[in-house]
Amino acid sequence: MFDGALLKDAKHIHFIGVGGSGMFPIVEILLAQGFQISGSDNNESDTLALERAMGVHVLPLGQRAENIAGADLIVYTAAIMDDNPELLAARQSGIPTVERAEVLGYLTAQYANCICVCGTHGKTTVTAMLTQMLLESGLDPTAVIGGKLPLIGGNGRSGKSDLMVCEACEFADHFLQLSPDVAVILNVDADHLEYFGSLENIIHSFHRFAEMTSRTLIVNGSDPNTMQAIEGIPGKEVITFGWEEACDYAPANLRHEGGVVSSFDLRCHGRTLTRLTLNIPGRHNILNAVAACAAAIHAGVPVTALAEFLGHFHGAGRRFEVLGKVRGVTIADDYAHHPAEIAATLKAAKELDFRRVWAVFQPFTYSRTQLLMDDFAAALSIADQVVMSEIMGAREKNTYGVHTGQLAEKIPGSVWFPAFPEIAAYVMEHAQEGDLVITLGCGDVYKCAKIMLCQ
Repeated sequence: MFDGALLKDAKHIHFIGVGGSGMFPIVEILLAQGFQISGSDNNESDTLALERAMGVHVLPLGQRAENIAGADLIVYTAAIMDDNPELLAARQSGIPTVERAEVLGYLTAQYANCICVCGTHGKTTVTAMLTQMLLESGLDPTAVIGGKLPLIGGNGRSGKSDLMVCEACEFADHFLQLSPDVAVILNVDADHLEYFGSLENIIHSFHRFAEMTSRTLIVNGSDPNTMQAIEGIPGKEVITFGWEEACDYAPANLRHEGGVVSSFDLRCHGRTLTRLTLNIPGRHNILNAVAACAAAIHAGVPVTALAEFLGHFHGAGRRFEVLGKVRGVTIADDYAHHPAEIAATLKAAKELDFRRVWAVFQPFTYSRTQLLMDDFAAALSIADQVVMSEIMGAREKNTYGVHTGQLAEKIPGSVWFPAFPEIAAYVMEHAQEGDLVITLGCGDVYKCAKIMLCQ
């Protein structure tokens, strides 16, 4: 557990990997608290540009031992390897080092009303939706979001109230570092099995997270794993959302309005509260919206304002984000990287008015690809055409002997290429007017979409 005294004694904090989406909100909060912030990264990004404009001293690209000069505290992400030159230099010099999840946990404890949104899928969308509704209602929350929210021009903000909305990631039990007052549990599925080992262990971690929550659990009553995770936890207010009328909050009278737009009645205890319009596609996002509305109402957003505020929401960055058109081919990008997420995204795409749906997928981590290969094959097969890149290993070494060609053999008609320019050239040569091409994955596959936009 992070020692808060380290922050009290620090003036200059250095971030290794300062351009990461998980780093930006922490940087913004600590800047608002008066700390001097520096940071390094290997790749230029919009986040780095934002941080420079905010007053962060972003060092020239690359990571070098001398970059930590003058720092009182070093913050790094789980993606940083132990042989990183800045991390090695800090540890050798005695400068305290701390993983970002621990700092985030300390910060959540500083807010009297911290709403943590967790779940294997959908947490960025729900955190963004909820943040938008709270902001537009004037509640001025601090926010930590896993993707970019256009309303705030980034994925985090420092508010002046005692209210915080925080995306809570289960990877390596990071969310057990947090201090939730209200926990929104969207779903519990088999993921990060290289760490958890089994679905039962994942459910146990979500149980521990629910136990840690001080006041209220807002949970998916339609998801058996979620309901198992909260079994036997006394002393909490429990609010359910789901597809069934028996849940406290549920959608009814669903209607597809054309394009990406749908509408539904929001019902509470069998009574219709309001009619809502949703500007992002997919049945899964209807339930995400119900969860966000349940949390917003609990936080004090007027029911009468929900329709207006949700109507202003058009998605978070990299969540079925339409990037543009090239010769009549629509290019979109989505962060989906687990089979359940890919299936939900592709099903939503197939419900729209496109001639064919192309899935351009970058597998992320060798362990996930190996352990869930058959599930990936089934999910990707929903698309009309599948094109893949080589696996992005990220924090892992390929001790599994797995490669994309093995996955491609399980998907009839699929192809794969080692580099994004080759993928972009192949897709744009074969895609036709009226097609949708959607890049999928949590790595840097969005760069492939950008290459296609320039074809």
